[in-house]
Amino acid sequence: MADTAVTHTDSSLSQKPHDLTHQVMVGNVALGGGAPVSVQSMLNAPADDVAANLAQIDALAEAGCEIVRMAIPRRSCLDAFEQVCAASPLPVVADIHFDAQSAIEAARRGAAKLRINPGNIGGLEATDAVLVAAKEAGIPIRIGVNAGSLDDEIAARADLTLPEKLVASAEQYVRYCQSKGFDDLVVSAKAHDVMTTVKTYRLLSERLPQIPLHIGVTEAGTVFQGTIKSAAGLGILLEEGIGDTMRISLTDDPVQEVRACWTLLGALDLRRRNPELISCPTCGRCQVNLIELAKTVETHIANLDKPLKVAVMGCVVNGPGEAADADIGVACGAASGVIFSHGEIVRKVEEDAIVDALMEEIGKL
Repeated sequence: MADTAVTHTDSSLSQKPHDLTHQVMVGNVALGGGAPVSVQSMLNAPADDVAANLAQIDALAEAGCEIVRMAIPRRSCLDAFEQVCAASPLPVVADIHFDAQSAIEAARRGAAKLRINPGNIGGLEATDAVLVAAKEAGIPIRIGVNAGSLDDEIAARADLTLPEKLVASAEQYVRYCQSKGFDDLVVSAKAHDVMTTVKTYRLLSERLPQIPLHIGVTEAGTVFQGTIKSAAGLGILLEEGIGDTMRISLTDDPVQEVRACWTLLGALDLRRRNPELISCPTCGRCQVNLIELAKTVETHIANLDKPLKVAVMGCVVNGPGEAADADIGVACGAASGVIFSHGEIVRKVEEDAIVDALMEEIGKL
């Protein structure tokens, strides 16, 4: 997989929060300690269907997913989980609620990381055997706090705001794990409200500066709303250097989550994997079906592992001049288009040949 990490030479940018966190390994993927922000998703196939989960993992891996999470809703699903872990090209995180014993078994059966929720795992003491199992397996644990499943005692505190409650829950659990000699921890504390999420992670970064953070807006919604909410919240955090790994949670095919993550990372100049599409919004000067053309090009370049800038422009006004920094592009005229690269014209083609010509030139880069 081609991946360009964007580097900065300004020394003032070298000590952001994600540079100071303790590094843990999830399979072969590093989290924290200045490692690139990794992209995660979660499987939504039935937990007892090995073939369906592996097929989904293959699709996610092709899209650029680096870590995948799988729910274990019942102990009877542990056999399937073990088989998925054994065959998966990606490290698999066991997502556990309500049952500490399932977490213990998952650690023994190939999980690359455990995700447990302090609000429903059964209390601090119930975690002791989970910590032992994770340490024996050499895997980290994500303490995943959600606004909708806080510990009853913390949830009832009227003196705390919701971000403070989320952080208090996470901090209590982190301190307990550390007191037991377990330090390979990752923390998430999610809410569906964007600014609650931002305030929570800012506070977490202050209170637990050594702990890698898994950032995300939970229950963000369907593709349109969920991507916008997630980009608004996670964009703020990532620009501030907060976050070591991320998921954009969408009610859709998980592949869409991965594409959204990479698009956001690219927009922030943090990491690039796929081409970036530059296209104008069209106007009355446009003499081709630019909307369909742009969508077709977007589909063709979606899984290319080349971090290029590809421009699809509707007329000469927005052509090679405004898209001069594009690696390759087309400026459309009357039923035709001019292919250009870095502002220099390469060739002219008819409208029905634009996509093929563009893809041919991309193949040369």
